[in-house]
Amino acid sequence: MNSDSDAHDIVSKYNVISVEKTDAPAGMTGNDWHQYIIGVGNSKMVGNKPGTLQAVTEHARAVADDLNERASRSGSVYAPRLRK
Repeated sequence: MNSDSDAHDIVSKYNVISVEKTDAPAGMTGNDWHQYIIGVGNSKMVGNKPGTLQAVTEHARAVADDLNERASRSGSVYAPRLRK
């Protein structure tokens, strides 16, 4: 594989697995909370957000897109930035 196909493989990894209505987290109010799960391989990230199903789904997709963008850059996502 060349680096272009490797970058494409990384970009397609993070996906929204599910978005479901849930109870408000402890200490929070409201009845419009949704839980979203974003995953890659065996790793899963869970988030809670108030809003409509559509709004929370769009938010979860934006988070997944951001993770994919960060992962597609060369070098480690966790490495400190180089000073110029």
